[in-house]
Amino acid sequence: MRVGSKGRYAVIALLDVAGNSSARPVALAEVAERQQISLSYLEQLFSMLRRAGLVVSSRGPGGGYRLQRPAADITVGEVFRAVEEPANAEQGRDWLSGGHLSTGLWTALDAQIRDFLEGVTLADVMAGKVNGQVSGRSGPHMDGGLSAD
Repeated sequence: MRVGSKGRYAVIALLDVAGNSSARPVALAEVAERQQISLSYLEQLFSMLRRAGLVVSSRGPGGGYRLQRPAADITVGEVFRAVEEPANAEQGRDWLSGGHLSTGLWTALDAQIRDFLEGVTLADVMAGKVNGQVSGRSGPHMDGGLSAD
């Protein structure tokens, strides 16, 4: 699973929507301002998130975005899959591995990353539960969750 900036920004934006949409849908302009993310970039990301069934939109005055499902039912892995292009497993291995001997290492690492991200929900991140046990799994220790840096 590719862990790139699109996925990181999508998670940050969805956390903002989850935390601010209890009374009304959240306008992307508000998210852009609060999170210092380009509005046009957010529009691209939210188009992909909407197609993946993670958010719903409403138009008109007071319109914006809400999560399609509760934050506890949306995994970080789903978010990354919705916005990141699939990693080409063969591309990039040449420079990483220097050959085929380490292919198993990269495959195992990809599986660990995928399993970790699938075991973390948006609600877990919002509750600060990413520092140890997440959804019954042991995860790596993280200081404050995902950052876009």
